[in-house]
Parts: sequence; C-alpha cells; structure tokens
Amino acid sequence: MPSGKFKRFEILKEIFLQNRWNLIAGIISLIIVDLLQLIIPLIIKRAVDGLTKESATLSTLFHLGLYIVIISLFIAIFRYLWRYFLFGHARLVEERIRNRLYSHIQSLPLGFFSEFSTGDIMARFINDLNAIRMATGMGLVALIDGFIMSLLAIGFMLSISVKLTIISLTPAPIIILFSKRITKRMSIAYEKVQRQFSFISERVREIFSSIRIIKAYGREDWSMEMVRNEGGRYVAFNMEVARAIGLFFPMMALFTNLGLSILIFWGGRLTILNDITTGDFVAFIGYLNLLSWPMMAAGWVVNLLRRGAVSVDRINKILKEKPEILRYQQSNIPKKIKGDITIQNLSFRYPERMDFALKDVNLHITEGSSSAIVGRVGAGKSTLISAIMRLIPIKHGTVFIDGVDINTISLNELRSKIKMVTQEPVIYSDTILNNLLLGREGIDEDNIYQALSIAQILDEVLNLKDGLNTVLGEKGINLSGGQKQRLCLARAIIQMPEILILDDPLSMVDVKTESMIISALMEQRSDKTTIVVSNRPSTLTLADIIFVMENGTITGSGSHNELIVRHHEYKKLYQEDILIQELERMS
Repeated sequence: MPSGKFKRFEILKEIFLQNRWNLIAGIISLIIVDLLQLIIPLIIKRAVDGLTKESATLSTLFHLGLYIVIISLFIAIFRYLWRYFLFGHARLVEERIRNRLYSHIQSLPLGFFSEFSTGDIMARFINDLNAIRMATGMGLVALIDGFIMSLLAIGFMLSISVKLTIISLTPAPIIILFSKRITKRMSIAYEKVQRQFSFISERVREIFSSIRIIKAYGREDWSMEMVRNEGGRYVAFNMEVARAIGLFFPMMALFTNLGLSILIFWGGRLTILNDITTGDFVAFIGYLNLLSWPMMAAGWVVNLLRRGAVSVDRINKILKEKPEILRYQQSNIPKKIKGDITIQNLSFRYPERMDFALKDVNLHITEGSSSAIVGRVGAGKSTLISAIMRLIPIKHGTVFIDGVDINTISLNELRSKIKMVTQEPVIYSDTILNNLLLGREGIDEDNIYQALSIAQILDEVLNLKDGLNTVLGEKGINLSGGQKQRLCLARAIIQMPEILILDDPLSMVDVKTESMIISALMEQRSDKTTIVVSNRPSTLTLADIIFVMENGTITGSGSHNELIVRHHEYKKLYQEDILIQELERMS
C-alpha cells in the first residue's frame, strides 16, 4: 500500500501507466537533447585550445562549426519530440481527470451540491486542472531536465577540475536551503489563491444568474462592490505568491552569479598557472552556465509541483465523496415495465433536519392509472417522488416497481423507464429542438409536435421566427416562466414513458391552461402510469386516485368526490384553491 504522502497521487498513477510509452519516448528525447547540449562546450574547448596554441586551421574551425550546426539540428528535432510527447501527456492527464471528475460528480447525491458551490466546483475544473497540467507537463520536464543536466554538467566539470568544481559549487547548499524555505511559503499562498478563486467564481456566477433581480432592485453598485471585495482578496493572495517568487529569482541570480565570480577568479588563476587550458576554462564556464538553469529553476519547479499537489488534493476531496446510492451493474427491472408502484413503510429524514420528511408512507399505484399527490408546501410530496426516482437514499424493501425493489435496479435502467418533470424548469442555451431532444435520437417529428400540442405550447413555438430552431438564451431567458415549464413538460412526454412523474410542473401556468394540459395528458396516457403532484386540487379532479399528504404522511386516498366528503384537509385545500381562482378572475 502506498504511504499517505504518495497515496494522493494515485489518481495520476493509472494515467501515467497507460501513457507510459509516450512518456518514455519523451524522456529519452529530453535526455538526448541534454547530452547534445553538453557536447557543444567540448567542441568550443577544442576550438579555443587550437586558437590558443595556434594549431587551428580554417578547415578545422569549419568542421568544428559544422559539428555544432549538426548537433543543433538534432537538438531541434528531439526538442520537438519531447515537447510533443511530454506536453501531450500533460494534456491527456488534464482530459482524463476532467472526465473522471465530471463522471464522478454526476453520480453524487443532491446533498453534495449543498456542500460544494457551483463556483467552487468550476474552480476545480479550471484552475486546479490547469495547475495539475502544468505540474505533469512543464513541472515534469523541468524536474527531469534539471536533474539530468545537473548530473551530467557536474560530471563534465569534475573531468576538467575537481578542485574548481567544488569551489564553483560552494553557493549550491545555500541555494537549496533558501529554495526549500521560500517554496513552502509559495505553497501556502497558492492554496489561499485557489480557495479564493472558488469564492470569486461563485460570487460572479450568483450575480449573473440573478441579473434580473439585480437590475430590478437597482443593486448594480452593491453587486459590483461584492465582486470588487472578492477580487481584492484574490489579488492580495496572488501578491503573496508574487512576493515569494519575486524574492526567489533575484536571490537565485545572485547566488549563481556569485558562483560565476568565484569561477572567474579561481579558474583564471588555474589557467594562468597552466593547471587547466584556456579551452578547459571556457568549457567550464559553459557548463556552469548550463548548470545555472537547473539551480535557478529548482524553486520554480518545486512551486509548480507544490501547486499541482495542492490541486490534486482539492480534486481528491471531491473524488472521495461517495455516492449515497449505489449504481448496481445488474438490474432486475424487466425490459417492458407495467408501471405498478408499491411503497411500504417508507420513512426518510434529511441529514440536516431533526424531523422526518416522510413517516411510514404506504401507498399503491396500479399500472396504467393516473394518480395525484396533494398537500400543502412542506408536506413531503417532492421527497416522496424523489424516493421513487432514487434521487435520495432509501432503505431496501420500501419502494417497488412491478414488485421489484428499486434498490436492486440499475439507476440508468430505472431512470430510462421513468420520466420526471421538476418544479424548476431547466432550459439550456440551445435551440428549442435540442432542448426537447436532450441528445436523444430516433424521435419522430410527429411525436415532437404531439408533445408540444399536449403541453399547449405548439402554436407559440411555430409563431417564432425560427420555430423549433429558435436559439434560447441562458436558462431560457427569452421565455416566460410558464413557457419554460410547458417546454419541459413536452420534453418529458415526447416518448410517452410507462411512468411519468410531474412534480408541480405547471405552477407558473394559469389554472385554465393547466386544466387543459392535465386533461389532454391523462387522455393520451390512459393506459400508462401518471403521477401528478400539485398544490391545486381543482386541476386534479380527473385523477383515478388522489393521495393527500400531511407532515410527511399519507392521511387519505380516494377519488375527488370521495375525499371532498370524508377528508377535511383535502376539502379545505380544494375550497382555498377555488377561492384563489375567484379572486384572480376578479382582479
């Protein structure tokens, strides 16, 4: 088992193994480039020694120059190869982690989105993935390049003069110690930057998603001040990073130039004393210059790797979130379901609440029937249908479809057989047609028009300039609330699922239109199971059976006429609904 320090990088291990041949090719190309670069000072040494001893000829100098050109050509070729393979690997890492993260988030329960804001999640998809890409790309390159270059350069320097190598590398321990301390400060500061980026992303998202309210209340200056404050904190944290980096690089330059000064003094002395040749001295300076890059880049590399490590931790935090509902690979659901739903002794409590949202709920909905669930706000209606859809975790042996426990049904299978329309309409920035299809294929045009007709929105769509190809703005901003709801209803009934659940989907539609829609829907679905949740009992009188909910419990069931006679709460709800309609007509 990997230690805790390295276990966090398990997410990268699989990708590195899958892409190992490209990695190996890139690393070999990088090493070849380093070796070729280290040969050039040796050629220069030969040229300088030849000129110093007056033994060089034009032919010799021409050939030495030609060697440098040829080596430079190979350096260019292999530099292209390592950039292609290693930077391509970094992009692959970014893609694989993004896809895994997105897939994992889709499997998480709704409670996850209460703990993590949209801005925070988006920051991890953008900033953190970029940091990981830089660490596994440029960070990996600089780490390998620095190590190989340092090792080989010091080896060549030792071959020229052990004493001069030791003297010229005197500042190295100071550089390493300073680099370690300053990069720790960089890591702490960068974590603050990433966290603040999440905050500012969420703040901007909230403001733009509620721009109508901001404008309606004239609160542009207030919203601007909030963004300015978050942006100020983001800049302040970035300045902490900048101060650390700003201190690091000048100090690195100082120490490396100090080494060069020592080399000039001692190397020049050794050259004068003929302990080394002039060519050796020039070559030694060349190797020290090559070595200065790894020393100066050490802190930058550590900074990249630390940033990547922080971002890996932030990604892992989400990947460690476990789905409350398991996605079983095997499914017991038959290919053709009848739509019989049974609920037995179902209780449920949200983690953040003390009281139960559902308490010992028992009901039976026969196949092909139309049912309604009625109750006041907070009665538990939405929680009940969420249980049928397995949007919340429920105990085994409480909810059955065609006699099969839904906990033993694959989520993909379950939700492919049931369609649901929620209270809040969800519209995408796309055409009306694509909003209806949601990527589904093989749907006839007749089915589309029939669904729009049942939802009482066909004429409104056809009257638009581009009809079904009309592009909607973000969240359907160019549609009214009622139009959004009816469009979402049409989306759900295009394929006429065996089970259709409507969670108060027409709350923004007037009572007359809602009644027409419900009537048309029940007529078209006379042989399929339909469940309608509503706060308007007057629109549900055609349902075969109506369930009344109070405080998370089913307190009554029956037809409209039966409940009017023997259920006080239902009668009260119905009378209130009628009164509200009368007042609306009078106003």
